[in-house]
Amino acid sequence: MTESGGEFAGTSARSTKHSPRVDEELEHEIQGMLKAERATRAEEWREVEPVAEGEPDLTADPTGTLVGGVPVGMTEDAVVARAEIARWLNRASFPGSRDHLVEEARDNRAPEAVVAELERLPEGETFERIGDVARALGYPTETGPGAGASDV
Repeated sequence: MTESGGEFAGTSARSTKHSPRVDEELEHEIQGMLKAERATRAEEWREVEPVAEGEPDLTADPTGTLVGGVPVGMTEDAVVARAEIARWLNRASFPGSRDHLVEEARDNRAPEAVVAELERLPEGETFERIGDVARALGYPTETGPGAGASDV
């Protein structure tokens, strides 16, 4: 066998994982979905269930750009900031002090903007969850029904 251009003679230029026959079968399987722009499974049990009547649509936010909307009491910017911080911290990071959370973020290769934000946390406090971190940084947090109301 001879090599040409880094490939062995007789191999498909389309794939290095499958034979040309399997590639064509896989391509044929998805053609219906690509053309119909919807699922085309014959077995109904394989389809994703639609949203029930009367249930909120969780895939769209008519007033903003966030999928699922913004929790009551929060702004879109606060949701994005909290999500970005949470992206670089895992459950094992909590509870933790400011220095511990900064170290965890750096270990997870967080961007400098996230590390700088965590460095703004007050020293000497222990943070139990990401909501505590968001509140300490001055971001609004969600409020549930009746939050802040006193029981008389």
